Amino acid sequence: QVQLVESGGGLVQAGGSLRLSCAASRSIFSINTMAWYRQAPGKQRELVATFTSGGITNYADSVKGRFTVSRDNAKNTWYLQMNSLKTEDTAVYYCNVYISSNIWGQGTQVTVSS
Repeated sequence: QVQLVESGGGLVQAGGSLRLSCAASRSIFSINTMAWYRQAPGKQRELVATFTSGGITNYADSVKGRFTVSRDNAKNTWYLQMNSLKTEDTAVYYCNVYISSNIWGQGTQVTVSS
């Protein structure tokens, strides 16, 4: 199996940027699809972006044009670059892969202040 560890969250002002990392415990080369989710207080977890091994990306409408997902195979790490952050982006962000079952990281808190 694989373990995922997110990092890079923090407090940022609206309009600012953060880059989240999702480090895997083993090679990610064979992992077909990974996803970034987020969960705001009192809300359901929602899909933010997906990234396939072929480099195809998809984004939620709410983050299109502002967020970019990428991967570094050498570091077994995916990234979520978040620009032009808004207060409504405040949430705990999780990375996810499916390998026989859903695997989640522990999450990283992103807080955007006005």
